[in-house]
Amino acid sequence: MKRESISVFDIFKIGIGPSSSHTLGPWRAAQRFTQSIEPRMAAGITEVRVLLYGSLAKTGKGHGTDVAVILGLNGDDPVTFDVNKIQSTIDHISATALIRLGGKMNVPFSPERDVVFLFDESLPYHPNALTFLCTFANGETIAETYYSIGGGFVVKEGEDLGADAHAHLPYPIELAEDLQAAADKTGMSISEIVLENERTWRSDEETFAGVLKIWGVMRDCTYRGSHIEGILPGGLNVVRRAALLNKRLTGGKPYSNHTEWIDLIRTGGANFPYILDWVSCFALAVNEENASFSRVVTAPTNGAAGVVPAVLHYYIAFCDGFSDEKIIKFLLTASEIGSIFKKGATLSAAMGGCQAEIGVSSSMAAAALCEALGGTVKQCLMAAEIAMEHHLGLTCDPVAGLVQVPCIERNTMGAIKAITATQLALQGNPGTAKISLDQVVNTMWKTALDMDHKYKETAEGGLAVQLPLSLSDC
Repeated sequence: MKRESISVFDIFKIGIGPSSSHTLGPWRAAQRFTQSIEPRMAAGITEVRVLLYGSLAKTGKGHGTDVAVILGLNGDDPVTFDVNKIQSTIDHISATALIRLGGKMNVPFSPERDVVFLFDESLPYHPNALTFLCTFANGETIAETYYSIGGGFVVKEGEDLGADAHAHLPYPIELAEDLQAAADKTGMSISEIVLENERTWRSDEETFAGVLKIWGVMRDCTYRGSHIEGILPGGLNVVRRAALLNKRLTGGKPYSNHTEWIDLIRTGGANFPYILDWVSCFALAVNEENASFSRVVTAPTNGAAGVVPAVLHYYIAFCDGFSDEKIIKFLLTASEIGSIFKKGATLSAAMGGCQAEIGVSSSMAAAALCEALGGTVKQCLMAAEIAMEHHLGLTCDPVAGLVQVPCIERNTMGAIKAITATQLALQGNPGTAKISLDQVVNTMWKTALDMDHKYKETAEGGLAVQLPLSLSDC
């Protein structure tokens, strides 16, 4: 098993949709490539090309992989880049046949010619592979290969993944049983243990500010997505539903910001259908924004970005969780569960199917909500186990390679399962549980290895092949 030191900010990353592994990861890979060749730019560069392999090629157009790579090469950053300028930037590069490599020098570049989709080729390490080719003015060429391994994590070919070169944490957590042991030894909650580890990297004030920034993007994305109507891009003509649902639920009553919106939601009561509608609205809103190339937070991926914010909004709207302190603890706890899955299995749908995305996000949200509602560490791990147990084997089969059908609705299901798992754990006895979180992580990984490649983000199986070619080829 790889030993990694993973921070809350590794699990939660601010980026641009629609996919952490097919958009954010390739974007970051392009940035790393330009940084690696920057010292040699003064010698002159005559050509840059990108080869997309396997899953990145097969669903690359629908996921905007080509767009992400081009923007990364152009020196743009997914955290700060104005999402409203994506198309105009790509159009300018196409029209001029020039790219501002690393934001520093113009290099000949044609998106149609220099981004190559190798649909029938895969590299053995991971299905999400891309190679950058660079030719210098003196005729020398270099090639660098990167792998987008899920959740926005990127690995360069040849890197040593086994060495922990980053930090030695006071509570190194590889397994859920390590987390439980730390809790038993110290009496701390999951969020408190995570905070102790985060102190290895930065002060509490910096961590709190960073987590609240993550929350701010989640909050704004949820609110924005709940107020935009229309058709999602990509050609499937999927109608956005969150805004219509929000409009029906609020009944035309006035509000002008997120806080007033939450206050209004609370006045509607707490009957089950009402709460269910709102949880669905929250999740739909985020992933409709994700599908629109808007700014979201990987949680732990873009395709599953709506689950944690939806459950967190449930907590703040219906469980009195609307305070910075409570929100920070929620996200710290969620991040640790995501880290355990990253270390013991995968966050990549191209490796593990949708169980690696929606399943992990549901597990993260369940543990976080369980702690927030007063659950013990054992109950939190039980909630995480229950949530993943009922996502095992979930396939990744995006229609037309777009993160829309069935991906958006799956976020609502993941959120509801997280809440249900929490309630089961809070009312249950972890001592009588037959399956541990570590066992379910191991089972998820074995299931991923056994799963046919058609059901791993290739758009070659499942629901992805149920539409006529004229639609699914859009």
